[in-house]
Amino acid sequence: MTRDSSVQSASKQLDLTRDLRNIARVVGEGEGVDELIRRGLDWLARVAPYDLATLFELEGDRLVVRAARGRLANDAVKRHAISLDEYPTVREALELRRARAFTEDDHARGDGDPFDGVLDLPAGHACMVVPLAAGDRPMGILALDRERCERYEQPVVDLVEVYGQLLSLALVNAELSSALSRLRAQEREVATLLERERYGARAIEADEARPALEVTRSPTMRAVYERAAQVAIADTPVLIRGETGTGKEHIARLLHARSRRAERPFVTMNCAAIPENLLEPELFGVVKGAFTGATSSRLGRFQTANGGTLLLDELGELSMPLQAKLLRVLQEGTFEPVGSDRTVRVDVRIIAATHVDLERAIAKGRFREDLYYRLAVFPLELPPLRERMEDLPSLSAALIERLASRANRRARFKLGDDALAVLRGYHWPGNIRELANVLERAMILSPNATLHASAIDLGTRLASAPEPAATSGAVRTLEELERDHIRDTLLRTKGKLYGTDGAAALLGLKPSTLQSRMKKLGVSRVETGE
Repeated sequence: MTRDSSVQSASKQLDLTRDLRNIARVVGEGEGVDELIRRGLDWLARVAPYDLATLFELEGDRLVVRAARGRLANDAVKRHAISLDEYPTVREALELRRARAFTEDDHARGDGDPFDGVLDLPAGHACMVVPLAAGDRPMGILALDRERCERYEQPVVDLVEVYGQLLSLALVNAELSSALSRLRAQEREVATLLERERYGARAIEADEARPALEVTRSPTMRAVYERAAQVAIADTPVLIRGETGTGKEHIARLLHARSRRAERPFVTMNCAAIPENLLEPELFGVVKGAFTGATSSRLGRFQTANGGTLLLDELGELSMPLQAKLLRVLQEGTFEPVGSDRTVRVDVRIIAATHVDLERAIAKGRFREDLYYRLAVFPLELPPLRERMEDLPSLSAALIERLASRANRRARFKLGDDALAVLRGYHWPGNIRELANVLERAMILSPNATLHASAIDLGTRLASAPEPAATSGAVRTLEELERDHIRDTLLRTKGKLYGTDGAAALLGLKPSTLQSRMKKLGVSRVETGE
């Protein structure tokens, strides 16, 4: 090899190195397979000049043109396909994984040129076939053609062979990257469908009202939103505490939306709404045959939320054994699905929410202290509605706008001053959730677009509560009326709390909320005859 040819070879190797770095960047940026092929063929021209560079994709025993570059790349070329049975020399190059430069004698003695009948190339033109393969997978070939009647030199053939090998790996990686992007999109869709299936559309609709709900005049709530914005960008576990209906899930969604995980799934699980024997499969998944009724394998919430955020609502209802398993996931990021000995690793940010006094639960031995400190790295305390009444007008307006479609009314509703005065005078034990229910009821009952006091039904006139004797002069408290109403409903359902025919559904409450009220009012399920 002459000194000039050595210099040219070294220069081409530098070009190859630079081009491969560019290919790696294209793959890393996820620009897609077609863009990778286009750039790869353009860069190849600096190593091995061509008039036509064609990438054939292997489909069974046929090679079909996937892309073509160069001045000879016309529509006929881009529609071209060849059979390997008709071109044994091309098949041999693909099977041996070796690039090959063809001469006029090769074409004359062998099976002709792959573009015979498509292009009018002169006899003896430069032609090279480069196999594309990754591991044991043959992918196709790269064909280079020039109209000049000279053969590609062997050092160039060797360089292009290496180029073809690395281009094949880049194509595989690009395909995997595209597939991973599709899987991530499917994960988000599955997570959304899962929420709609298990919690209805309200959880999704809450996002639409988020900007309005974040407008607050309450100093306490402003402090909560500021702290939430500070911790949102971190992966730190957050413990959200507050009475039922104060907007704990809304804050959790806000944290997710402002985090680096915003494009990944946001999955919720209400620990009080699922029977205890089903909580572990729901959290960690189950393999087929793990127990009676496990007719198929199913992913748990942790795997569904992988890469994203998992909200564990009503965390205080978890049993001690499940608390221990949750602690392991927080510490190590691993768990085993029910019925499996295979360890699964996940990357999930945990947000916990509860209305339970966890410190008191720890003192009574009902909650693990080590789990508490793992979760309470960054606590957020939500004030009840009665302590942020300055937000009542804006909250009501936002909720009315959100609920208008549910009420099946076309009118643009607004709240009258007399109705607002009634709302201000109520103590709101159910907080924002109860406010939404009252406003939705008013929109259904109101004869016009202005909601007046007459349409506000706070649920204090309970049909099942007996009227006091007219001569006694006694006035029963709201707690007494509520206690009797809950007892009557439990008698009607024979003590059943869960399900569409359970007491919680009949009362329009979450099972956890009903249990909390029963505890507060001293109502026992034993009293119902269960």
